Amino acid sequence: MPLFCILYVIRLKNKNNIKDFNMVSSRESKGKIMLVEDNQKLRKVLKDYLETLKYNVTDFSDGQSAWESFEKSRFDLCIFDIVMQGKSGFDLLAQIRQVDEFVPVIFLTARIDKEDKIKAFKMGCDDYITKPFSTEELILRIEAILRRTRQPIKVKPVYKVTNEVYHFGKFTFDHANLELSHPLKTRTLTRKEAELMRLLCENINRLVPREEILRKIWGNDDYASGRSMDVFLTKLRSYLAIEPIDPKYLNKDTSKRNKYVEGYEPDIEIKNVHGTGFMLKSKFNPIPGKTDQ
Repeated sequence: MPLFCILYVIRLKNKNNIKDFNMVSSRESKGKIMLVEDNQKLRKVLKDYLETLKYNVTDFSDGQSAWESFEKSRFDLCIFDIVMQGKSGFDLLAQIRQVDEFVPVIFLTARIDKEDKIKAFKMGCDDYITKPFSTEELILRIEAILRRTRQPIKVKPVYKVTNEVYHFGKFTFDHANLELSHPLKTRTLTRKEAELMRLLCENINRLVPREEILRKIWGNDDYASGRSMDVFLTKLRSYLAIEPIDPKYLNKDTSKRNKYVEGYEPDIEIKNVHGTGFMLKSKFNPIPGKTDQ
């Protein structure tokens, strides 16, 4: 819906003295949203529109005041601009991720550069929407994210052991404690990294289609979610590539899809089946309750 249409709807409701939609009770509320936007007119329009849809919205014109409020309050979802006076949206996200890894964050910005999008997803945002934007699409994305974050992800287990501890090669993945362990290093994963790792572990040595990953972990299969998924998979690959590979086993023929010389692939790796999906590949057969060596 264009912004002028939203303004018309809001004015019409005020004119007809409909119940004050800026006062949404906690019982009626669909969620508490933090909105940070330095454009006063856009901020007011978005706030009023979201409140007509029964969201409780707390709005801010700068990142510093938003951060001070975040320290004291709980929000179900945050919407940030990037370019603001003082603290930028990137700065604000970095601070929030230090204290809360899970609250969903959407960037709503005029910055369209690929580098900005990649940076945003690497820092931990959940979606990236560029201006001008469709308000209908924004609402659908908000609903999808809240639906996903408020309900546990249900996947049919293929390979799972007691208390969701998975063993493959020299790795142990403890989903409940978000830990990926190897004799050389133990790493704490973010919640989304852990959910993605679990889905791959439950389908070890099986192809998981891109669409299935996006639907189960991200809640939709649009372009932005796909880019976010690629970033997270790159991170997981780097976590698994903990043991050094002798350069002579790396494929020097760049025309070949396989990075490694045939027969010298790592014991554990996440393989990209081009255009289809991904597979957590192990040279060993997983045995529940034991390390698959």
